[in-house]
Amino acid sequence: MRILIIDDSHEIVELMVKVLTTVGHEVVSSYSGREGLKMIQGDRFDLIFLDIAMPDFSGLDVIDALVQSGKITQSPVVLFTASSITDAEVAELVKKGVHSCLRKPVRMETLFEKIEEVSRGAATKKSA
Repeated sequence: MRILIIDDSHEIVELMVKVLTTVGHEVVSSYSGREGLKMIQGDRFDLIFLDIAMPDFSGLDVIDALVQSGKITQSPVVLFTASSITDAEVAELVKKGVHSCLRKPVRMETLFEKIEEVSRGAATKKSA
């Protein structure tokens, strides 16, 4: 899978890139919401991991821009958050087109399960 990671935490991004490339994924990363949004608008990804709480241009700003441009469903977006977000807020984001939300810290096992879930969903859409 071609995966984009957008997170301002260099440690998280570097760990995810290392782990995901080791198991065969092509991984691209960005440390800012604005740069990540430009990457999404100019390219295709099989999956996007997006941090919510980033300075300057948050993950929610990225989501709003994707909704406005009609690109929110172009690639599955899985939100990452260490902040307190309610289930109702997650449900609203899912209504907007977000795939799902993972709460930090995320176990690698959970990350792989989410990638598999998204991959199965993409395969189902292609065969429909």
